[in-house]
Amino acid sequence: MEKTRLWLMFPARLITRPVIWELGRNFSVVTNVRQASVTDEIGLVSLELDGERPEVKKAIAWLEELGIKVEPVEIN
Repeated sequence: MEKTRLWLMFPARLITRPVIWELGRNFSVVTNVRQASVTDEIGLVSLELDGERPEVKKAIAWLEELGIKVEPVEIN
């Protein structure tokens, strides 16, 4: 199992869609929202994904296919 922390930037068209719920339902990952800021124009979410590496990679690829910008959280 691997924990990955990511920043997700949602475009306006996806803000009302339950993407994080879908992520946990469609992939064998556990989601943990660490921080979020949502307006009518953009959503910014710090998300922790916990799961096997191949499943986490598939989940990230799916998010990107939806049009969500995915960036790793830099931990110093």
